[in-house]
Amino acid sequence: MGSKNKAKEYKERSFDEVLNSILDEMDRILNIKSNDIPNIDLYMDQVLSFLDEKLDYTRRNTDSGEEKVFTKTMINNYAKNDLLPRPVNKKYTKEHMMTLIFIYFFKSNLSINDVYSIINPITDNYFDGGGVITFDQMYDEILKIGEERIGLLRSDIQDKYRASMDAFSEIEGEDGEYLRLFLLISLLSYDVFIKKMLIEQLIDEVRNKEENKKKDK
Repeated sequence: MGSKNKAKEYKERSFDEVLNSILDEMDRILNIKSNDIPNIDLYMDQVLSFLDEKLDYTRRNTDSGEEKVFTKTMINNYAKNDLLPRPVNKKYTKEHMMTLIFIYFFKSNLSINDVYSIINPITDNYFDGGGVITFDQMYDEILKIGEERIGLLRSDIQDKYRASMDAFSEIEGEDGEYLRLFLLISLLSYDVFIKKMLIEQLIDEVRNKEENKKKDK
């Protein structure tokens, strides 16, 4: 959506229109296949341009200029702190690009320390082609499995929506409308909260295993 203010845009539309718009965009979330990523090394400006173009639709305010997919400072800090493997001769490989896409989606819900804990073993084992599969294969398999579950996610959202719209039926006007909206936001937020708790506990398990490996060496 290219609106300067999605919140304002949503206010002017019905719940049905908002829901259908979001559901239509779900198919785009996992649409950056490895074949879509340039197979040549890129300079920083090219990296930013590519990622801005491909991930622009995920940003809340796309025209304000206040929110960027990535900045030079962010990527440089990732490399400096070993979250992202350092570029060679200031050029970023296809593997760098795929790693940045993972980081982008993870960092929306997780701390940078948590992102590091789950990304670092992947870059250590697969970044330079030394793993049991290539980075491309790993990346595309994750996208493929995610795409296969979009239908389930869409159905779950629609179910929450229907339950919310059926609630508070005795309350009419703006009060009833807002209560139904608040219920829908609450149901979605609770779902995110539970999944975030699970993700954090799984990350703690990964972190503990990595620390035990270091102790055993």
